[in-house]
Amino acid sequence: MTNWIDLFSWVLLMGGSFVGISGGIGLLRFPDFYTRMHAAGVTDTLCAALILLGLMLQAGWGLVLLKLFVILALLLLTSPTATHALGRAALHSRLQPLLDNPEELSSKP
Repeated sequence: MTNWIDLFSWVLLMGGSFVGISGGIGLLRFPDFYTRMHAAGVTDTLCAALILLGLMLQAGWGLVLLKLFVILALLLLTSPTATHALGRAALHSRLQPLLDNPEELSSKP
């Protein structure tokens, strides 16, 4: 039974690592603020959730599990809220998204 828990825990940890790395690549590759914010917000929440769930499986029953659960709950509440606030602030400051214009796309290297 513990082998299955360890295996599932490592799958969650590796999945969280993959999502985190792909989010970092998205931050480098996406063209404007809004798409970068989307990459950071979604992958940050999913990456942290997967890693914390993997750590919860490794921790077993106890105080550490409770602490990890509280961290996960706070992260699931604050990260999407912060991303939404950043998006609203960008819209309020009239930051325009990069739209799909053929002229703009043909001039890029």
